[in-house]
Amino acid sequence: MDFAGKWETETQEGYVEFCKLLGIPDDIIEKGRDYKLITEVTQSGDDFSWTHHYPKNAKVTNKFTIGKECDMETIGGKKFKATVHTEGGKLSVTFPNYHHTSEISGGRLIEVNTLTHAPGSVVLKRTSKRI
Repeated sequence: MDFAGKWETETQEGYVEFCKLLGIPDDIIEKGRDYKLITEVTQSGDDFSWTHHYPKNAKVTNKFTIGKECDMETIGGKKFKATVHTEGGKLSVTFPNYHHTSEISGGRLIEVNTLTHAPGSVVLKRTSKRI
């Protein structure tokens, strides 16, 4: 499970619907629709630093150790406590409004965010290549 490196978004599925349900304004959604998000990960054993670089030089860095509660932050600045777990080679964490998994598959970083709401769920799947 080697996540370390820099990753650039290749594809996103479910982006608009997912963002709308999170309450992100339409103009921000539009700006991010085709943005090539850069994800930078450093890893030392079970210790991680995970940074998403967003448009306009915005970034969010979360540092965590697998299995230990830590302080995390969303792109909107919401702070919360969470514990990152491993499930079958995937990293898994529950954010305030959705569940996030990350895995390396076929040399790609696959991030899946699942937001559950009545009557179903919406999934944002982001695939990134190593740069």
